[in-house]
Amino acid sequence: MKKKIILIAALAVLTVFALQCRKKANVKGIELQVSFSTQPLSDNLVTDMTYLWKTTADFKKIDRDFYIYVHFWNKHNMLMQDDHTPVLPFNQWEANKEYTYTRRIFIPAFIDEFDPQFKGQESLKLVVGIYSPFDRTGKSKSEVLAQPLAILPPPPDTPEIVYETGWYDQETDPATTLKQWRWTGKEARCIVDNPHRDAMLVIRGAVNTDAVKGQKVILKINGQVLEEFSAPDGMFEKTYNIKKDALGPKDEFSLVIATDKPFVPSKLYPNSEDNRELGVMISFLYFR
Repeated sequence: MKKKIILIAALAVLTVFALQCRKKANVKGIELQVSFSTQPLSDNLVTDMTYLWKTTADFKKIDRDFYIYVHFWNKHNMLMQDDHTPVLPFNQWEANKEYTYTRRIFIPAFIDEFDPQFKGQESLKLVVGIYSPFDRTGKSKSEVLAQPLAILPPPPDTPEIVYETGWYDQETDPATTLKQWRWTGKEARCIVDNPHRDAMLVIRGAVNTDAVKGQKVILKINGQVLEEFSAPDGMFEKTYNIKKDALGPKDEFSLVIATDKPFVPSKLYPNSEDNRELGVMISFLYFR
């Protein structure tokens, strides 16, 4: 199988490494250091990004509702972003303090190893700053950090996920929280490369709580139940540290996502012509 993971899109405990990005703040009185939980960084990677904000003696209190923008640029194209608000709002920050938190990011697959111009690694430019979402002039936008990041291709043993049976075609709606997803039927099966080592499984998705009440999601690896859970709020994200022994001795293993209560939209909604038996919406499936 090819060296890639087909995905549909926060927490495992990873060892924070020493790759750190530092730059003198353009915002007076604020400095930022970031670190990532995986070394080296590659594309097609889930990793934890830790922010360490420091205020200096000349920090002036911020009394506006500022947000943080986090942009990853590949040449002139923004590959990904993770705009957010800090755990502690800016208007509560004080001088000579440190504020730290961690957020999960996913670096999507973007490296073309077969490109004649490829030299073994790519570079992303990480840009972090603050802005007010209520300021339409753009004058509130201030850069705090700008740093190049070296990105390698995934390791040779990165597993591939193949969607075998029980899956419907991908659907997309940018106006929704999931953005894109694939419906399962009552049961959907994947075949996954066995890396013969411990690995991390991440599954993000949703159930239709309007159509089905108390629906269970059932996850199985090689026929053994990994977890059964409900998602009363609809959305869910699950992370599992899978031990090598659970994957078995073969070069591939099966991953099944099932539900106890599938539904047919046309039987529930008078105006629906959708006769599919639907189970779970899966927007992100990652194994590495």
